[in-house]
Amino acid sequence: MNKRGQVQMYALMLGIVVIILSLALAPIIMDISTDAQAADSGDTMGLDCSNESISNFDRITCYATDLTPFYFVGSLLMIGGVILTVKIIFAG
Repeated sequence: MNKRGQVQMYALMLGIVVIILSLALAPIIMDISTDAQAADSGDTMGLDCSNESISNFDRITCYATDLTPFYFVGSLLMIGGVILTVKIIFAG
């Protein structure tokens, strides 16, 4: 196998690894986000996002914490998809 074929195979494997890694990390990141939004989790204090009388700053922090898993996993999936797309488009 020549060097160009080796690089294409490496790009394919790298793209698949990034996608699998993002899907494997999704439940863990969701658990971390859920624990951060709870009132308390064991010995740590959370944001208490279910409370209606929290300040606007805490409410915005709750929204940002709620969107973090979507953006993190979505960006990893996008990076893996870009690697695979570039490998397929520029393979010839």
